[in-house]
Amino acid sequence: MKKILFWSVMLVFLSVFMTTALIKPAKAENTLEKIKKRGYMIVGVKYDFKPFGFVNEKGEVVGFDIDLVNYIAKKLGVKVKLVQVTSKTRIPMLESGSVDLVAASMTHKRKRDLPIDFTISYYFDGQAILARSDCQAKSYKDFAGKKVAAIQGATSGPNFKKVQPKAEIVYFQEYPQALMALMKGKVDAITTDYTWCATQAKDSHGKLKVIGEPFTYEPYGMGVRENDSDFRDAINFAIQDAVIDGTYTKIFEKWFGKKPTRLPEVWPK
Repeated sequence: MKKILFWSVMLVFLSVFMTTALIKPAKAENTLEKIKKRGYMIVGVKYDFKPFGFVNEKGEVVGFDIDLVNYIAKKLGVKVKLVQVTSKTRIPMLESGSVDLVAASMTHKRKRDLPIDFTISYYFDGQAILARSDCQAKSYKDFAGKKVAAIQGATSGPNFKKVQPKAEIVYFQEYPQALMALMKGKVDAITTDYTWCATQAKDSHGKLKVIGEPFTYEPYGMGVRENDSDFRDAINFAIQDAVIDGTYTKIFEKWFGKKPTRLPEVWPK
């Protein structure tokens, strides 16, 4: 009787095991498959960070990031839907699935690579200081006891505190707020990436200037969700194609008025 019971249990176990082994779980659809099926990719970009992503006088969202994203979308055979992100919201929106890709002047840092993945670096910048034209400071060393604006979610505030611990960092959600505070004298400077600072100084017609030289290294990467390698590869290949066919240089010259001194890496085929 015991033998019969034993073999009955074994037969049930083997039956369940074989059934489970034969039934393969359905493969989850990745982002690249989703956007091709949908016909467009949702891209998080900044609306306030000229010349990378900003709203022009016609109310259009334009910039270096936008032009590069449009090229990538064309390579993938899809259209683009732009969604506004800020330094604070761009990673959470990517993680939540609100956007498929983040192209928002985002520095690729090791700690940021923990919750999401990054593409290859597509732009290279450094942190700088923007101040009013009457500012006598020569570098970050002269901002001890001064109020320096930075943006929430960006690394510029902590970066500045490392080089000048005696500065008071005043945080703002977006760049227009920080710029207004600077113009009204509520803060002594803004610290963020050099290209934005130089663009604001140029557009101010002498009211603002860049202080000193860049004091950090800021390589920009586009953000994709963790473990989404097919999509990341597709973006990487498109960026490299833009370099190979000359589109990257054309876009660069359009927004920065000069040829790039450093190009994104291109892998051999």
